[in-house]
Amino acid sequence: MSTIHSITDLADPRLVPFRTMRAQVGHLNDGVFVAEGPKVVHQLLESGLEVLSVLLPPEWRAEFEPLLAARPGTIDLFVADLLVLEQLTGFVHYQGVLALARVPRAATLESLLALPRPRFFVALDGLGNADNTGTIVRSAVALGARALVVGETASHPYLRRAVRSSMGAMFKLPYVLSADLAGTLAAMRGAGIRCVAAHPRAGARTLWETDLVGDVCVVLGAEGPGLRPEIVDACDEAVTIPMEADMDSLNVASAAAVCFAEVQRQRAARRGW
Repeated sequence: MSTIHSITDLADPRLVPFRTMRAQVGHLNDGVFVAEGPKVVHQLLESGLEVLSVLLPPEWRAEFEPLLAARPGTIDLFVADLLVLEQLTGFVHYQGVLALARVPRAATLESLLALPRPRFFVALDGLGNADNTGTIVRSAVALGARALVVGETASHPYLRRAVRSSMGAMFKLPYVLSADLAGTLAAMRGAGIRCVAAHPRAGARTLWETDLVGDVCVVLGAEGPGLRPEIVDACDEAVTIPMEADMDSLNVASAAAVCFAEVQRQRAARRGW
């Protein structure tokens, strides 16, 4: 259910998270994040995450009030004209629909290893671009990944821009925050999960030559520097995506989608689809 508030005072302390949307790290430190856009907020309200408040213009009330009514507890619903909301937030591109929610607790590696087989995980090393992180998550969920492992040098997947770029897919994917990605990969290998580094280097096998049917974790690095050497060494093998001679790399989010699609293709072929 929701409690409806018409915005009459932009200084209302309950609106602080929306006024400080650019302070993504500060929000994370407070254990909250802002979801923006009708589709992302819709996905959020249908998820099991704890939602604290929703902010929207009057024309969106009819669509979102049934979703709010179906949720347990009370959620503050703030309503104001779009021009007022733009003045409040300083943003003009999100159609006026925002929500504040609590960041879900990170999963444990043990809980991931208990998931049904074949297990398909994604690990991130050094990704500081939240938009790339969110786009990777969107592809991961669409193409069958079951969990995300975030290394100590990668950005948090619940940064506002990551959530936005994931189009709400992040709400469907358990995540682990690793303080030692090399150690986490070693533990996964010890549990029978093949760790495959997406890392172009001399002598690497192509993605098409690599067996991705069984338990696997695809490990992705930052654009430019790629994976750290110790992360490549912690994997079972490094693979590369074949490209024309005048191209040496793809955007990491594009490369991720190619890798994930190959995992799905191989598994579908094994099932006889």
